[in-house]
Amino acid sequence: MFEQEMDFEGRLSRPEYTKADEEVEVSLRPHTLDEYIGQDKAKENLSIYIQAAKSRGEPLDHVLLHGPPGLGKTTLACIIAHEMGVNIRPITGPAIEKAGDLAALLTALAPNDVLFIDEIHRLSRSVEEILYPAMEDRNLDLIIGKGPSARSVRIDLPPFTLVGATTRAGQLSSPLRDRFGVLLRLDPYTPEQLADIIQRSAVILGIACDRSGAVELARISRGTPRVANRYLSRVRDFAQVLGNGVVTKQIVREALSRLEVDELGLDGHDRLILETIIKKYAGGPVGLETLAAALGEEAVTLEDVYEPFLMQLGLLARTPRGRCVTPAAYQHLKIPQSGQQNLF
Repeated sequence: MFEQEMDFEGRLSRPEYTKADEEVEVSLRPHTLDEYIGQDKAKENLSIYIQAAKSRGEPLDHVLLHGPPGLGKTTLACIIAHEMGVNIRPITGPAIEKAGDLAALLTALAPNDVLFIDEIHRLSRSVEEILYPAMEDRNLDLIIGKGPSARSVRIDLPPFTLVGATTRAGQLSSPLRDRFGVLLRLDPYTPEQLADIIQRSAVILGIACDRSGAVELARISRGTPRVANRYLSRVRDFAQVLGNGVVTKQIVREALSRLEVDELGLDGHDRLILETIIKKYAGGPVGLETLAAALGEEAVTLEDVYEPFLMQLGLLARTPRGRCVTPAAYQHLKIPQSGQQNLF
């Protein structure tokens, strides 16, 4: 059981964007701040910044959106462009491999347009340094040629807004982070907000979903709209075949049981992590790299994707000596605690 590798790609509760999410997410994305549910503080401040910039006839100051995956950073970037009445050019940080790529993007922008760079923490150092004068002075300093014949060329840029998104704000260099005038952190959604999002999505997708079904789905969706919408799409199938087509609390529970998602929202991958620590390492502590090797998973995936939810539920703890499961994990998994673990 424990020698198998974890199939992260097929996981419904995965917060990262997948190709399968593309068609659904695009249709469900709100287009204005009024349609955007949740993130009230960030939304209110952003509304003021946008109104002020429009009244002055200037581009919005550069914006950095940071927070866990699946919370709506890309959606918010598109809303910024829509509210400002300009176009948006989206790209990911790793796709900008050299200075020429960045120059092509920036020179193609119309005045006040939005350049959206997702995973901006993954920009190469050489590209990042070219970006500094572009953000501050609206010009690019490029070196043309090599050796004695090399020369410096300065390119003036139209006014623009850079919107950067990252799940790892701590990996941004200080010079880059300091050049953003607006920093907005997106936090996990409350169950009530997720229930509102689920019911809005159900209307758009033509799914009959009552409030009890939406609340039950919201409860196990890890505070993430992307996960909630993914579950809604799957539960719809069970509602059509096993029920009368309406997503109710009873149908949700039946569907989650068949999907092997328990009452806390843990799926088989989550339980495998906890069971591995308990049965292979006596409940911990165990080092992150060791645990990743035992599960056949990347350490960064465990740390960024799986562990936060388990820690929020109080089932897992990070200690200086490694990862440990808590007594609550033993109780939830119905595994007797042997007493070998002395951390708690």
